[in-house]
Amino acid sequence: MKKIPMRRCVATMTQLPKKELVRIVRTPEGLVKVDLTGRSNGRGAYLAKTTEAIEIAKKKGALARALECEIPQEIYDELRSLVDGK
Repeated sequence: MKKIPMRRCVATMTQLPKKELVRIVRTPEGLVKVDLTGRSNGRGAYLAKTTEAIEIAKKKGALARALECEIPQEIYDELRSLVDGK
């Protein structure tokens, strides 16, 4: 039996299979981007693919805390379109 990789959502603190989360990464250059491959270099944080998780992350600054940097509004917009468009 194959083991399913689990990750914790930084906003909701729930353990979920990696496939059900989206990874946001701060690259070594300091850029923040949505990492759809899950393989980009840098410090990563996982967020559940729900509007609720995105709202919590934004309101409480969970993503900014996890990545130790400011999160641009465009990242939240991109995450919202990903969630709404799936």
